[in-house]
Amino acid sequence: MNLDLSRRRALALMAGALAGASVRAAARETTPDAIKSIRSLGEIAAQRGIVFGTAIDADTLGNPTQSALYLHHSRILTADNVMKFGSLRPQEGPANFELADQLVAYAAQHKIPLRGHNLIWNDWVPDWVGKLSSARIAYWLDRHTDEVVGRYAGQLHSWDVINEPFFPMHRNPGGYRSGPWYAAMGKDHIIRALKRARAADQTGKIVINEAGPEWENPWGPAKPYRDGLLALIRDVQDAGIKLDAVGLECHWFPQFAFNPDRFTGYLHQLAATGVAIYITELDVNDGALEGSQAECDAQVAERFASVITASLKEPKVEAIITWQLADPASWLMGVPELWAPNARRPRPLPFDHDYQPKAAYHGIAKALALS
Repeated sequence: MNLDLSRRRALALMAGALAGASVRAAARETTPDAIKSIRSLGEIAAQRGIVFGTAIDADTLGNPTQSALYLHHSRILTADNVMKFGSLRPQEGPANFELADQLVAYAAQHKIPLRGHNLIWNDWVPDWVGKLSSARIAYWLDRHTDEVVGRYAGQLHSWDVINEPFFPMHRNPGGYRSGPWYAAMGKDHIIRALKRARAADQTGKIVINEAGPEWENPWGPAKPYRDGLLALIRDVQDAGIKLDAVGLECHWFPQFAFNPDRFTGYLHQLAATGVAIYITELDVNDGALEGSQAECDAQVAERFASVITASLKEPKVEAIITWQLADPASWLMGVPELWAPNARRPRPLPFDHDYQPKAAYHGIAKALALS
């Protein structure tokens, strides 16, 4: 497995969407009435004071069945791919907002809050950015933040302004992730982007989104991520910036070890800084799980429930968001090398390729109800 999962995930998004489209075409029909007959996860979560939702991309807007599923279960949406820098600006010059505008209009039409994801990320940046001088890279950070946040000011629930700032294996001071923004400005690019985002939209919440503090994984311990994120929150607050929330992604790979008590303890530490906490990209990669499909599905359900149960022991956790809701839309569909040795299709989400609820749905529902 590539050590830098975020790059693999980002590069897989478009491929996953295409693969998912072909699977959906072959899926048996699931009617809107059948979808509505399943109790909404959003409704269950709301009874606990939690907002449940999903990532969504432009392909869902043209798929009535998937759209009905997402609208039924979600009380918040996160832009999956269409608002990323590489999607908006594959070449230097004006941004192409067509798909992002469609997603904003869709959320507004259905009166569901939409989260912007993401503004500044040192991964999945078009090659043209890294070829610029440091001054021009700084110019594009400013311009991109101003234009994108300004365009949707007052229309979005929140922005993941900074995405995955840490990757200790890059061996930068403080554990920061390498990339063009870091190369040009060091860690100061983070404060710079947060300030400009706040200035461009006085109403939307600003968020730092991170992957790594959740797990004890084979390629690096969680402690550098945890310590780094806490230190960064203090730096942001010392700079006079109101940081509304932090997001913890919670993409679970089978080789990741999860300690529920340690995770809850870290959530308490985050909460003590005064920020809200969102679980932002929850899914469970079943690629290396052993057993029959039913046995693997049960393990996936157990992992969903474990993360949710541990999360909801901290009152500052406000949202639980899965990274897509149905298997055909998962980013893992575009990464066959992460599938099981027998090449079975991934089943990392609560609904299957026919939009039917799986064990994961029931695991999530029970955890939300009982946590």
